Amino acid sequence: MLRPIETFEVSLESICSLIDGEIIGDASIQVNGISQSSKDIQPGDLFIALPGENFHGADFATDAIAKGAVAILSDSLGASKIKGLPLIVSNNPRRAAGVVSAWFYREPMRDLYSVGVTGTNGKTTVTTLLHQIMTGAGRESGLIGTVETLIGSEAIESVRTTPESSEIQTLSAVMRERHMRNLVMEVSSHAIALDRIRGSHFAVVGFTNLTQDHLDFHKNMENYFAEKAKLFTFEYADLAVINIDSEYGVKLAQQTELPIVSLSRLDTNANWHFTKISRDYIGSHVAIRGTGGILIEGKVRLYGGYNYDNLLMAVALAAESGIDPLDISAILPMLSGANGRLEAVALGQKFIAMIDYAHSPDAVSRVLETAHEITDGRVIAVLGCGGDRDSSKRQLMGKALHEGADVSIFTSDNPRSEKPKDILVQMVLGLDIKEPSAVIENRTQAIKAAVEEAKDGDLVIVLGKGHEKGQEINGVVLPFDDRIELARAIEDKK
Repeated sequence: MLRPIETFEVSLESICSLIDGEIIGDASIQVNGISQSSKDIQPGDLFIALPGENFHGADFATDAIAKGAVAILSDSLGASKIKGLPLIVSNNPRRAAGVVSAWFYREPMRDLYSVGVTGTNGKTTVTTLLHQIMTGAGRESGLIGTVETLIGSEAIESVRTTPESSEIQTLSAVMRERHMRNLVMEVSSHAIALDRIRGSHFAVVGFTNLTQDHLDFHKNMENYFAEKAKLFTFEYADLAVINIDSEYGVKLAQQTELPIVSLSRLDTNANWHFTKISRDYIGSHVAIRGTGGILIEGKVRLYGGYNYDNLLMAVALAAESGIDPLDISAILPMLSGANGRLEAVALGQKFIAMIDYAHSPDAVSRVLETAHEITDGRVIAVLGCGGDRDSSKRQLMGKALHEGADVSIFTSDNPRSEKPKDILVQMVLGLDIKEPSAVIENRTQAIKAAVEEAKDGDLVIVLGKGHEKGQEINGVVLPFDDRIELARAIEDKK
């Protein structure tokens, strides 16, 4: 992980004074870095050992010590496993990690114009579009998200949507040091629930939507919404930009303590809304009315209602950050969206081929609706559901595929520790699957079958993985890229 060039050094005693904790060992020892990953430890670091779903961070303390950790922060269980280093024992080490990391780096997010975006769908596209607008307007900006982390032009592959708190603060400190003016970040519900954003603060936070997903973690939609809503408090932000086209958006707007800027594709009374959307074969022409009567108008290479929602959010956030509306209008034609989101694979074939990250029932429905807007031919779609995740959405995703595509190919997608056949049984429950639709467990063969079925003018879309480059089976991540598989199938057909 990148670190700032500037050096930071504080005592263990100073760190402990910030949190509800107890020091065991030498309280005067000096710490000059923080990490929650033993792999990223550098000499002089404080290693934060957190309890996890399958392992405890303390299980990796030996590795951290070998790399130069000088102290460890953990809970009582972790402390019982660690010998030989000074310890801070905390009842809530996750919360402590965020507070300590932000303080250690002198709250770098407050020195940037930081924007956080949350919601079930659209986070990656909104943050990508906003980062492109900011960069196009001459603002050096950082991006932290699902696909990648960007610090100016430097790209770092992301491990998760929202990193651990120590990594967020470290990356923000690097961005500040490199004179970034803005930080745009995806904020997942897991990150909120697990205190990864503790210590973070945003100038503005945006809410896109809320639909069924992650219920293996949150248990129900009420809990899921409650976690999202925590972001919309003065602890984390100064302003809220909320899409009010859903019941959860309306509910959030009614209950948040933050000042609100509303946006809507459907309600012209919202602060930000469309006055015009006209489609053609290369995208759309849009006119957006904003706060104070601002008008932003131009061509965009985007399709589909949900992408108009994403664009509207990005434009509103950009304007609220102070970017000139005329600059935003000029930048619109250059926007390209996020990798793996309605991304075309074009090798000269006479049908359209695309990949997309859609992996929730609502996202599948929306993407397939957009696919029908793009082509007058058939929509042939490939989809699987991940193992060891929310099983309650599998039947709903299968139904969305069956109803939204002309030809549905049900397949495997990151089965993890589950049997792919068991997942597929849940996906197709109650569906009447007739040829040329099919259930093909092997994802490579499923993609190949979809391409073989395609005729001139059809659209083949492979859903679920998007930008991902691996397939997880029984704890092993094997190389697998839908772009590559789709391209190979197209070449084999020629």
